[in-house]
Amino acid sequence: MTQEIEIKVEGGVQVIRFLRADKKNALTGPMYDAMSEALDASEKNDAIAAHVFIGSGGVYTAGNDINDFVRRARDGSQDVAPSQMFIQRLPKVGKPMIAAVDGLAVGIGVTMLLHCDLVYASPAASFRTPFVDLGLIQEAGSSVLGPARLGYARAFELFVLGEAWTAARAAEAGLVNAVVPAGELEAKAMAAAKRLAAKPRAALLAARRLLKADPAAISATIANEVAVYRELMRSPEAKEAFTAFLEKRPPDFAKARRGG
Repeated sequence: MTQEIEIKVEGGVQVIRFLRADKKNALTGPMYDAMSEALDASEKNDAIAAHVFIGSGGVYTAGNDINDFVRRARDGSQDVAPSQMFIQRLPKVGKPMIAAVDGLAVGIGVTMLLHCDLVYASPAASFRTPFVDLGLIQEAGSSVLGPARLGYARAFELFVLGEAWTAARAAEAGLVNAVVPAGELEAKAMAAAKRLAAKPRAALLAARRLLKADPAAISATIANEVAVYRELMRSPEAKEAFTAFLEKRPPDFAKARRGG
């Protein structure tokens, strides 16, 4: 188990806490592996009724670790990344998932919320998905889950325009259930998770299953997104976006398209 993530069970709730605050809780391969293993194991563990995702140090997560992400974007890596394995598990999770978002939520830090059943945020929370700005597309089934939850116009604003959302905007759009003071955020999420854990288990899981989108359909959307994503990672524009990021300059997409 990596020391960059903490996973513990408390009162029937599995708490998954990101502990890489010095790197804005950017997610590494070992962190994704730890989360995937925890989610898998919980499906067979009757002592666990719900999951809570939470950050640390005033940050939820800045998304993928940039070094790994840049390497894959620049070399067109085709191996299955731990992040993809984690994403593929999300629609298959049978137990409720709750997120407590304080500070930055970027990329997967946003798209994973669409799989959560309850999302609470502090006033300092901010949500951004710069996929298209990096020459890529949205992920984790958000091509379908986004419009279904937010409406097409707001999903386009978030995922394509790349607009940064405040906690208030996210709540208005339906991404967040409630905005609560930062000092009360974890307690709010844990209280909701423990309420769920105290409910009749069979009814809880059946109700959730009937409310959720068909897991097979979401998995098919994820597979389609991955295929497009991989193709775009090899594009001149994506390579220019990441080269520009490393060189700390604005990207020149017109030059990239011309092959210059």
